[in-house]
Amino acid sequence: MIYPELAAANLTKLDAQMKPYEHEVCMHVQRYCDKRTALCGKGSLSDCANGYMYFGIHRTETGWVYREWLPGADAAWFCGDFNSWNPYSHPMKCIGDGVWEIVLDGRDALRHMQCVKLIVGRRGSAFERVPAYIRRTVQDPTTYRLCGQIWEPETPFVWTDEAFFGQKRAAGFSPRIYEAHIGMAQEREGVGTYREFADSTLDWIAASGYNTVQLMAVAAHPYYASFGYQVTNFFAPSHYFGTPDDLKYLINRAHNLGLTVLLDVVHSHASPNEGEGLHLQDGTDTQYFHAGARGWHPAWETRCFDYGRGEVLHFLLSNIKYWIEEFHFDGFRFDGVTSMLYEDHGLGTAFTDYRQYFSLNTNVDARVYLMLANELAHELNPSAITISEDMSGMPGMALPISSGGLGFDYRLSMGVPDLWIKLIKEIPMENWNVFMLWHELSGGRPGEGAIGYAESHDQALVGDKTIMFRLADADMYEGMNRAYHSPRMDTAIDYHKVIRFATAILARGGYLNFMGNEFGHPEWIDFPREGNGWSYKHARRQWSLVRDPFSKFEWLSNFDRALMAHLEGFGVLSSPAAQAVWLDEQKNLMIFTRAEQTYVINWHPTCSQEHIFVYCGEDEEGNAYRVSLSTDDASFGGQGRIDRETEYTVRQTPHGKGFFVYLPCRSALALTRSPQKPAKRRTRSTKKSDDTAETPKRKTVRRTKKD
Repeated sequence: MIYPELAAANLTKLDAQMKPYEHEVCMHVQRYCDKRTALCGKGSLSDCANGYMYFGIHRTETGWVYREWLPGADAAWFCGDFNSWNPYSHPMKCIGDGVWEIVLDGRDALRHMQCVKLIVGRRGSAFERVPAYIRRTVQDPTTYRLCGQIWEPETPFVWTDEAFFGQKRAAGFSPRIYEAHIGMAQEREGVGTYREFADSTLDWIAASGYNTVQLMAVAAHPYYASFGYQVTNFFAPSHYFGTPDDLKYLINRAHNLGLTVLLDVVHSHASPNEGEGLHLQDGTDTQYFHAGARGWHPAWETRCFDYGRGEVLHFLLSNIKYWIEEFHFDGFRFDGVTSMLYEDHGLGTAFTDYRQYFSLNTNVDARVYLMLANELAHELNPSAITISEDMSGMPGMALPISSGGLGFDYRLSMGVPDLWIKLIKEIPMENWNVFMLWHELSGGRPGEGAIGYAESHDQALVGDKTIMFRLADADMYEGMNRAYHSPRMDTAIDYHKVIRFATAILARGGYLNFMGNEFGHPEWIDFPREGNGWSYKHARRQWSLVRDPFSKFEWLSNFDRALMAHLEGFGVLSSPAAQAVWLDEQKNLMIFTRAEQTYVINWHPTCSQEHIFVYCGEDEEGNAYRVSLSTDDASFGGQGRIDRETEYTVRQTPHGKGFFVYLPCRSALALTRSPQKPAKRRTRSTKKSDDTAETPKRKTVRRTKKD
C-alpha cells in the first residue's frame, strides 16, 4: 500500500528543497494510485498487462484468432498470403469497445512466416495497416515498406538460462554497461545479426569485464539510420538483425555468460510512418496519441503518446511485460524521459529551479505511466534494472514510489559527457577547475543511484566527435601507430584514460560505455544514407585494430579492462559516494577516498608532482599502501613511471598522518592498503623524496548538492 502523504514526506526528508512542492508530489502519487486502481483494481499490474496475449494473431485449439483495437474504424478486414491478398474476403467483426475480431477455423488456416496485413475502413475509405501487436515484420523488397509476418514456429525456443534469469543478484552488484547496436557490431561493411553478436561480440564484452549489455534498436523500425528511435512495431524485434528466435538465442547466451541484458525501450514517442506503425492506425489522429499539435514532437517530428488514456497504458505496460516474459530481458533503459515529463518536452529549458519540475508544464500522466512501468518491471522480476534517460534532473527519479519517486533504479548522469565536451572544446586543460570537476562528477540527487559515463552513442554520431577524436583531432589518423609521438597525440592518449578513470570511480552506482569507445575507435557513426552513397563504412566496429601489435588501440583496451576489474574487485560502484581528501586548484590535483581505496589524479597537462602528500586521517601509523591501478603503466601506453612494487608507509608528519607519492602530469592512480602491516621503515618512492618539502595544506571541501 502506497500512502501519498507519507511518500511526499519521505522525499522531503531526503531533499529539503522539495518542501514547497510536497503537495504536488502527494498529488502525483495519488494520481498513480487512482490510475493503478482503474487499471487492475486490487490485483497485480502483471495480471492486467496481458494485451499481447489477447490482441494480435494467436493459434487456438481449433484454428486461429486475430483481434485488434480500432475504436475509430467503421469496418476491418484481414488479408495476406493465406487468402492470396484478397483485401475484402475476410471481414472482421466488432465485438465491442472498439475491438475487432476474426476467427479462422483449421490449424492450417494460417501458417508460420506467412505475411499479413490489416485493412481498415473509415468514412468510405479503406487503407492498409500492420497489426499493432504483430511479433515480426519484414520489409517488402519492392516498396521497402514493412509488412506483418506470422511468427508461430512449431518448435518453441528452448531456454537454458534458468540459473540466471530472474534470480537474485549477488550482493554488491552494480551494472558495468556495454551499450551496443547489433547491426554495427561487426567489422564487415553491412548489417550484423543477432547470432553474429551472440557468437562473437558477447565474448568480447564478457572478457572486457562488463557485466551488463544494453541493446539499442531492437524494436522494429523501418529507417535503419534512426538508431532504432523511431519505432513502428513495438512487439516485433527488428527484422534487420534476424528472427525473434535469433534474439532469444542472443539473450540466452548472454545469460549463460553471466551478462545482464537491458533493452533500450522507446516509449517516449513513435514513428509517424502511416501504414507501418500506430500513426492513424484506425484512421483517427487520437487512437494512441494526443490530438493536434500536442500529439507531435516539434523537434523529432514524431507522435507523442496520450499517457492518460487507459488503452494506451495497457498497450505500453503490456509491451514491458512482453519483453521480459517472452525474451527474458533483465530490465530497461527508458529513452527520452525528459520529453515525456514536460509538455514542452524540455526543449530550451535549463532546469535551474525546482519550480520548473512542478508546474503546469509537468505531464503528470507521463509521470504516472513511468511509475506504473517501473512497478511492473520489478514485480515481474525483482532483480530488474531500470534506468532513466533524463537531462532535466527531476528530483526523485531514481527513488522508490513509496519515497515519492518514479521508481527507477538509476538515472543517467547526462551532464557528465556534456561536461567533457565543453572542457575539451573550450577550456585549456591547465585551467580545468578541480572543484567544479569534483562537484559535477561526484554530485547527484540525495539517495539516488546514477550511471556515470564519459560518452555514449550520442557523442559518436556523425556531426559530433568521440572523446578520442576531440583530444587528438587530425593526429588521430596517423597518431595511433605506436612509433608516432607528438605532444597532442600523447596528451590525447593520457586524457582518454584519466577521464574514464575519474568518471567511473566517481560514478554513483554504475558505469556505461558505448562499444568501441573504450579503445578509442577511430571513426564516427554514420549509417548508410543518400548523402554517403548508402555506405556502411562508418556503421561498423573495427575490432581488428585492437589486435594490431603496432597500434595504440590495444593500450586503451588494456586500460579499460583493468579499470573494469578494479571496479569489480573493490566493489567501487556499490560503495558509498567518494569523499574528498584534498583538492588543489593551483596544481590541478585531486585526492579522494572510496571503497577503502585512495585515489590521486593529476589533471595538469604538463606539470608532474614529485611530492604529493596523501593524508590518511585516522589510519594507523605503519600501515602500507601499494598502487593497484595506474594510468601510467606501460601496458596502457604510459611511461611506466609508477612502480607497482613500491610500498608507501603511513607515518606521522607535521601535516598529519600520511605519505608522499610522485604522480606524472595527466595521470591517475589508485592506492590500496596492503593486507599485512609491514615493519616500520622509511617510505620509498620511484622519485627521490624530500620529506621536508613544502606540503600543501589540507583543504576542507564543502560538498554541494547538485541541482
